[in-house]
Amino acid sequence: MLLPLFYLTAFMVFSSVVFLFFFLPAVLLIYYSLPSIQLKNIFLLIASLFFYSWGEPVFVFVMLFSCLLNYIFGLLLNRYSTQQWPLIIGVSLNLLVLVIAKYSDFFVHSVNPILPEGYQLSAPNIPLPIGISFFTFQAISYLVDVNRKQAHVQKNPLRLSLYVALFPQLIAGPIVRYHHVASELHRRVHHIGLFSEGVKRFIIGLGKKVIIANSMGQLTDAIMNQPDSWNSSVTWLGMLAYTLQIYFDFSGYSDMAIGLGKMFGFNFHENFNFPYQSKSIQEFWRRWHISLSTWFRDYLYIPLGGNRRGVRRTYANLLTVFFLTGLWHGASWNFVFWGLFHGFFLLIERIGFGKILKKMPILGHIYTILVVMIGWMLFRLEHFSDFIAYMQGVFSFSFSNVSDLLSKQQALMMILGILFSVKWISKPLNISPKWKKITVPAYQLVLLVLFVLCCLDIATSTYNPFIYYRF
Repeated sequence: MLLPLFYLTAFMVFSSVVFLFFFLPAVLLIYYSLPSIQLKNIFLLIASLFFYSWGEPVFVFVMLFSCLLNYIFGLLLNRYSTQQWPLIIGVSLNLLVLVIAKYSDFFVHSVNPILPEGYQLSAPNIPLPIGISFFTFQAISYLVDVNRKQAHVQKNPLRLSLYVALFPQLIAGPIVRYHHVASELHRRVHHIGLFSEGVKRFIIGLGKKVIIANSMGQLTDAIMNQPDSWNSSVTWLGMLAYTLQIYFDFSGYSDMAIGLGKMFGFNFHENFNFPYQSKSIQEFWRRWHISLSTWFRDYLYIPLGGNRRGVRRTYANLLTVFFLTGLWHGASWNFVFWGLFHGFFLLIERIGFGKILKKMPILGHIYTILVVMIGWMLFRLEHFSDFIAYMQGVFSFSFSNVSDLLSKQQALMMILGILFSVKWISKPLNISPKWKKITVPAYQLVLLVLFVLCCLDIATSTYNPFIYYRF
């Protein structure tokens, strides 16, 4: 009945013993022992393909096909720079691979109910290549950037393959634009300051994931798996737990990816900016999954005309973007409803509600967090009927004691999650020089303790899902 969390025990995850104590140390040791950027790139590509193929080697052929496809069409775009057919065919082939791999079963299950008896289609049951939504969008951005002359064509197939397959951001983003890292594929600066910054960022992300997200995930599972207990107190607790879980799960992964990038000399753009402190849905999407929202803005919304072709066209463009945003997240009508749900509130804000929210920031914050929390239930529950049942519990105004569901540790993690989901303190190192001698070592000690606690948790717990791995 309920959508199970996405467990990928066969795949290598950042928060695993294999990655932390075997794969990453070995890759760093060999990488920094190589004398030239060319050799570093070749080795990093091999390591990335090994990382991707861990557990399911067959998927690596989809990745290699994507690399070859976009290398060829990049060259064609460069050769036929005044024509659009290489871009149209290249983007279409990328999307075709994504649609076949991700949406074939969804299409069959959606059309079968309306087909006459005896004419139903058989679902192909194609295994979903992990991370295909992310690396497909990256590949498309490469072709579009070259076509727009925002980036030079990459004539070295190994460098382009490294861009597509680079393991820190390969599985769950952030979606890296080609023109953001094109120069770093040719030459990168490696220094202890950047590496140290990367290590710190990785540990913070690991802490978000292991300490907070996993704890909230266990609470969410316990509530979602007991639909008979869905009264107001239980469902509100479940919404809050999942709201924290998905943020710390995904932002934690993004922090780890950004940190790993710095360890290898890459500077990825930020992917989250405290989205839960937003005062409108429009602001929320400027802060949540920034690499995806800006991708849709630059590669779909603006080319469709954006807000330059009248009010009706603007609304149609917004709904189109959020319909596809929902569909991008998963082959399910619930994801489509989730996207349109957010698109609806964006339209309401554009019509005039946004002006009211600007005058009443407290109301704006309450409204935004409620819309986001309710929307996450569309994200978490498998069927729309489950969502309706859950919302009936939310607004049933019947209450019960939730102490048997919420442990003291989970209550503490929930409090910490709420505090750290808003920008409630300044960055630890933005302090006056006279205090740095005391605060910097203390900060480093805190990170060390956090890393040890994460390692102990990873070694003793089998609960370690990554929500966004299924996209």
